Amino acid sequence: MAVLLIFAFLGGVVTILSPCILPVLPVVLSGSVAGGKKRPWGIITGFVVGFTFFTLSLTALVNAFGVSPDRLRTVSVFVIFLFGLSLIIPQMQLLFERGIGSLASSVPQATGDGFRSGVLIGLSLGLIWTPCVGPILASVISLALTGRVTGSAIFLTLAYALGTAIPMLAIMYGGRQLIARVPGLMQNTSKIQKAFGVLMIITAIGIYFNYDRVFQSYILDVFPNYGSGLTTLENAPIVKDQLDKLGGAQEQDNGGILAPELIAGGEWFNSAPLKLSELKGKKVVLLDFVTYSCINCIRTFPYLKDWWSKYRDDGLVIIGVHTPEFEFEKNPDNVRKALADFGLEFPVMQDNDYATWEAYGNRYWPRKYLIDIHGRIIYDHVGEGGYDETERRIQTALKERARILGETADMPDTTGELSIDPALQQNAVGSPETYFGSARNDSFANGTQGTSGRQTLTAPAQINTNRLYLVGTWDLADEFAQTAAHGNKIIFRYKAKNVFLVAGSQHQVVLTIRRDGKLVGAERGKDVNATGTLEVSEERLYHLIGDPSLGEHTLEIEIADPGLQAFTFTFG
Repeated sequence: MAVLLIFAFLGGVVTILSPCILPVLPVVLSGSVAGGKKRPWGIITGFVVGFTFFTLSLTALVNAFGVSPDRLRTVSVFVIFLFGLSLIIPQMQLLFERGIGSLASSVPQATGDGFRSGVLIGLSLGLIWTPCVGPILASVISLALTGRVTGSAIFLTLAYALGTAIPMLAIMYGGRQLIARVPGLMQNTSKIQKAFGVLMIITAIGIYFNYDRVFQSYILDVFPNYGSGLTTLENAPIVKDQLDKLGGAQEQDNGGILAPELIAGGEWFNSAPLKLSELKGKKVVLLDFVTYSCINCIRTFPYLKDWWSKYRDDGLVIIGVHTPEFEFEKNPDNVRKALADFGLEFPVMQDNDYATWEAYGNRYWPRKYLIDIHGRIIYDHVGEGGYDETERRIQTALKERARILGETADMPDTTGELSIDPALQQNAVGSPETYFGSARNDSFANGTQGTSGRQTLTAPAQINTNRLYLVGTWDLADEFAQTAAHGNKIIFRYKAKNVFLVAGSQHQVVLTIRRDGKLVGAERGKDVNATGTLEVSEERLYHLIGDPSLGEHTLEIEIADPGLQAFTFTFG
């Protein structure tokens, strides 16, 4: 835990440099010129309390009271707007201070030190602060989203907030020292204060209309690598090990970690419901956390099928734990059809409530846990690859099972013999998974990020790599973007061999696929026909581009009719 606290604190310190913080820096800088000597301390106190509280409790508040996060954000923006106005109009500043004082009249305080008003500003800043979070804070947020706020999560969030508060305090007091030491600035304090008031008002209006996200997008377009290394320190192996433990303590015996029991959140497929407690002492179990539209998961399916075919008669049971990433993946009919399409015959259970996911402290798709005959987790692997090592571990566990049960085990080493379709091989791709929905559309370049609702968009003059451009009228929801007119387009410049699109529609929609301005030909994916078109109806992953070699190209998708729901691009 101490390691995570240290790295969370350091992660907070460097966050002040991230591109998503730049739009709210005027709020921080205002503490250099406005209010009494204690206002900076009030701002960081309010920020630490507000950021910690809202990070851990926002989901619970929304669920309990039905209060929209957008409405809370609007209140915070209004407070910042009023504060900016008070810097311009001295009489309003006096009313502002008196109003804050009346809210906390029972708390003794020296007049005019600015602490109380600073706390209110800090609380507002804590709610609208949108850091480019690294793995540590992302894990804490995932715990909050699933209602598992622990003491560790509270302390980690506090450590992060305190780390962020230090450079904030340094900026505010540094600004005050600069003004005090430079005569020209000291003589014009009133003008500087009013200038910051104007900046505060502009900031508030910009945040209200989501221009802060547009600004972030612009910064990343101009400086694509800006801020990319700020979370590097959180990717250390020691941090990963500690984060795995943070997800939930797992019971241990003197032989290792005991596998938590399966908690189904939906139907079982290809089998009656299974329990690890009933398989203990009889079988070796390979748990595979997957979701059917995840390309990283799909690329592992041929290996899983191969192991199921080879070793099920020797005592191996493979159980797929289908934990959905999108809402449509919770539908049992969709899961059943996907299993049939991919030819997966081993048992699969739905984990729609994330109960089994949480029990294992998992955070990845795919992830495999190998459980021996004693019910202990003896090996786990995150993501793709490691197939030979995984198979060797399976063979070793099966040989131990045979020895304990007095059976014969004749399993030659056949690892490395499986030949995989080259179109599904993992490659050194240069494009990340890219989401269309407003909840995660950080790559959305020509519209307003992070906001649901209708947007009418035009094609940009310049196409930048790994930036998502939508053309036409679109309705954005949390998980997807939906075409709301005829003749819409999707434009994306990628670096990969293969391009996949997770999409669906209530009725059949025709997509025309162009690459570098031309209809796709030999490089078309498996779901695109010879005319360069693709018919989308069911919600699944569609293979658009299948090149034999890695390259950088501009993809254009023309959508004939309204109704297409685009969820995500993945690349291989």
